[in-house]
Amino acid sequence: MIRKTLLALGASLLMMPVAQADTTLKLVEVITSPERTETLKEIVKNFEAANPGVKVEITSLPWGQAFEKFATMVSAGDTPDVVEMPDRWLSLYANKGMLESLEPYLAKWEHTKDLTDRALEMGRYVNKTAYALPYGFYLRALFYNKKLFAQAGVAAPPKTLAEFDDAAKKVSAIPGKFGYCLRGGPGGLNGWIMFGATANGDNTFFKPDGTSTISEPGWVKGITFLTDLYKKGYAPKDSVNWGFNEIVSGFYSGTCAMLDQDPDALIAIAERMNKDDYDVAPMPKGEAGKAFPTLGYGSWSMFASSKQKDLAWKLIATLDGPEGNIAWNKKIGALPIYAAAIKDPFYADPKFKGWFDELADKDVVPTVMPTYLQEFAFFADSIAVKTTQQALLGQLQPDVMAKQWGDYLTKAQVKFLAKK
Repeated sequence: MIRKTLLALGASLLMMPVAQADTTLKLVEVITSPERTETLKEIVKNFEAANPGVKVEITSLPWGQAFEKFATMVSAGDTPDVVEMPDRWLSLYANKGMLESLEPYLAKWEHTKDLTDRALEMGRYVNKTAYALPYGFYLRALFYNKKLFAQAGVAAPPKTLAEFDDAAKKVSAIPGKFGYCLRGGPGGLNGWIMFGATANGDNTFFKPDGTSTISEPGWVKGITFLTDLYKKGYAPKDSVNWGFNEIVSGFYSGTCAMLDQDPDALIAIAERMNKDDYDVAPMPKGEAGKAFPTLGYGSWSMFASSKQKDLAWKLIATLDGPEGNIAWNKKIGALPIYAAAIKDPFYADPKFKGWFDELADKDVVPTVMPTYLQEFAFFADSIAVKTTQQALLGQLQPDVMAKQWGDYLTKAQVKFLAKK
């Protein structure tokens, strides 16, 4: 009798749903700010509520040191289940076999069909395999301070590089004011690429044989344009060390009148400036009549070493599902990955018009940097920062810097082509 009772009890226990007890997922955030982290925690809370027994441990790395800190974590074997993956890191980790393909999950996910073509294209940027699922896009446009422009006698936002230089000169003539919020520190490569490509009239990075074009005269002209702005005093002296937070605060504090930034800067600026005191316009064009604002993106990726892959995907699906993703993008200001989200009232704000005007202009060419190169992450986050600071301080001539960049990128591209 006892034996029958135990057998029956065992059978009933087998039929009961099993809770995912004491399971911990590790999530690393790398493009960190207090507001972003709080939003991330709220979305994660919803995930934990829907998955009893599962705890998500969030590690938030400061963006200025994120590349080195995350690389140290990985080399020590401290890999997360899910990581916020910047576009320029994707190739590095995907090509080392460290990231899990999301293709099997996307094939079954109910929301895959609602993603924009660009979102899927960028997620599959490395080896045409979805090693990442983008959460939003970062396209550069030009913030300008209308009050400072009026004070300096600048009638309208600059439409050309020549007008940009002239506006920067006029504003910088006002005591204590500067024309441009230069990003000379971490993350500053975008500006150099934009001004270089715009002066060059072409954003092609490589010739068919793999040789980099970046050391050619057109690119050098744009790079020199940026170093000259700094040397002429059109940007604050300490901007040689500025990162994202410094350039954004330099703009909303009224220190400098122009800022090239993504929509994520809009939130902090809108909180601190009167909406009538600033606006956003397309990036200025070069002599060829074209502009080349950089288009970047952030994503969520799964590490192949995860012991909880299905749960890790469920976390990514929560973060990038319509509800979580729209809440996240409204907080960070990224352009949406869902076609329907573009019609959300949030993006109807007139301040977004500068970005949507860029996307509608055939002479504005969004520029995706060659992040497919495994060596690009080190180039962007280490080499570029050091050499551009040297160039701004007059320790390295722009053409010499461009040649160093060209040599490094040529070697990386030739290596990439050899593997194809």
